[in-house]
Amino acid sequence: MTDKIKEVWLGPGKKDGTIRDFKPENDGLHIDMNKRGNFEWWYFDARLDNGYMAVGFFRAKHERTGKTGVEITIYKPNGEKIQKIFDYERSDLVATKENANVHIGKNYIKVDYTNEKLPAYEIFLDEGDLGIHLFYTPKLRGWMPGEGFTEFGTLGQFGWAVAIPRADVNGTIKIDNNEIEVKGIGYHDHNWITFNLVRVVEYWHWGRIYSDNFTIIYAYIKCNKKMDNYPINILMIAKGEEIIHSTGEFEFIQKGFTYNEKAGNKYTNSITFKLSDRQSISLNVQKIIDADNLLFELSPILRFLAKNVLRIKPGYFRLKSEYLIDYFHQGKIYKEKGDTLHEMVIVK
Repeated sequence: MTDKIKEVWLGPGKKDGTIRDFKPENDGLHIDMNKRGNFEWWYFDARLDNGYMAVGFFRAKHERTGKTGVEITIYKPNGEKIQKIFDYERSDLVATKENANVHIGKNYIKVDYTNEKLPAYEIFLDEGDLGIHLFYTPKLRGWMPGEGFTEFGTLGQFGWAVAIPRADVNGTIKIDNNEIEVKGIGYHDHNWITFNLVRVVEYWHWGRIYSDNFTIIYAYIKCNKKMDNYPINILMIAKGEEIIHSTGEFEFIQKGFTYNEKAGNKYTNSITFKLSDRQSISLNVQKIIDADNLLFELSPILRFLAKNVLRIKPGYFRLKSEYLIDYFHQGKIYKEKGDTLHEMVIVK
């Protein structure tokens, strides 16, 4: 335990006894763009029926460089990755605290709030021969753990709002100026940080599972010695259209670590979330989809300082795993398995 971190659950304990309605402003701009040392971004992804995967970022301030911009990543069915980051001027950002309608240059997020509980999103990212134009029709209402942020003492806060836990997606992706019509399943969340997270965090896991009966979203943040090695657990479980758990009260179990030369770090082979003897979810890694050393995003000078002065080795993994759900709910035992994608980020 530590008194340096305050997790803002609604209670009782480290969980939410009731789930608050997700409001438009929860997905709006949170930071003061004129202040230094804060960061914010809107994240979208879509796992598509034709084997492609699309990932898009709209960044008010990049979480490592501080620059305004967008990012487009498309994974082909054969595993090939196409990734491009585009920087913009601060003046190219149009965003409001009231909602998630965002423009960065010609790229945009548009939200239709006609259905207040399940607003529809459209995203448009177009940079030369690469692009994403997708429409998100939510199947589950937005969610935040507690108040939607964690306080790290006097340093500041880390915020997380999941505007779209699960959605049907359709639209187009563009590769080499060739447009491909797509449909699949999608996700959107939103983060903001008011301090440099590298100062207090060693690594984190993040991901979700979409099974026939359940939507599961999780995060595990392992803090460093400055925060007494404190672990932050976050887990959301929905059955159909109902969120049945929003909690930090579970056991997080990691087994086996394997070193990857490209990322310069180790990833976890197996993780388990254990809520009780009759409620557990496990992920067992089958394949590395992506591995990167995150120093590449920095300028040569900052890269040198990070590596040789600060002694940090940031790494990133996107992993494909088999999930196993063994879950007792309302007198019935659910046993489900399938595959999912999830991430591990090392910042120590």
